[in-house]
Amino acid sequence: MADDKRFAVLIDIENVSRKYVGLIMDEASNYGDLTIKRAYGDWTQSSSASWRSILLDNSIIPMQQFNNTFGKNSSDSALIIDAMKILYNNNVDGFCLVSSDSDFTRLAATLKEEGKMVVGMGESKTPNALIKACDSFKLLDVLYKEANEDKEEKDEKDEKEAQEKAAIVKKAVSKGTQKKTSSKTSDTKSKSNLTKLSTIEKAIRQIVLNYDDENGMNISTLGNSLQRRYPDFDTRNYGAPKLSKFLSRFKSFTLTKIGNTTYININDK
Repeated sequence: MADDKRFAVLIDIENVSRKYVGLIMDEASNYGDLTIKRAYGDWTQSSSASWRSILLDNSIIPMQQFNNTFGKNSSDSALIIDAMKILYNNNVDGFCLVSSDSDFTRLAATLKEEGKMVVGMGESKTPNALIKACDSFKLLDVLYKEANEDKEEKDEKDEKEAQEKAAIVKKAVSKGTQKKTSSKTSDTKSKSNLTKLSTIEKAIRQIVLNYDDENGMNISTLGNSLQRRYPDFDTRNYGAPKLSKFLSRFKSFTLTKIGNTTYININDK
């Protein structure tokens, strides 16, 4: 990605947690210069108070939008209108849309039609329609968990101990166990939209077979092909820090390094 590309980061605070802000800025900066950074929501609500210091620390401009109808999110419309203004003013080369709300699917598709790169960011619960509408989609909860794995393990341990103590006091061990099982089920469901490894393996085989080179296929080229085919593809989602580590898990492929370049071949080719 060219460093001189200009990007607009538009965050729907009603559909994303404040804990992801640092991660959002880091990921978005990989694509270019973040010239526009805005967060949309009703800042008069007490639930928005915790965002204020984070916005200041990251130079993000809060965009006020009152919820005129109870239970209706008005910030969606404000974000969409601003995105179209930015598009037609030709201020940026791409957009980073931060939300797990499928209402932004049409916006993402329209921005792509106009030749802009669209990077989406949201949790694993994000509908596939929005994920596929983006050039690239980052699963914030997966990346956050990886980056904070040690801390989360400690938090989970502390939470478990607290639950056990509460169970002893209330003599409701069965209820605590049920809650734990429910939590695990919820986690599994939330990650159901992540592209399956078997699907990716099949795609790799097809891509490499169609690539005619005596050395095999450059894994960087392969990575770009996978990203175009699966916008949510990010090796960190599968616990691998880089593409070569991810590919080495598959027994059906062989990696060969020639100079500074790594190539992939199919074992039974």
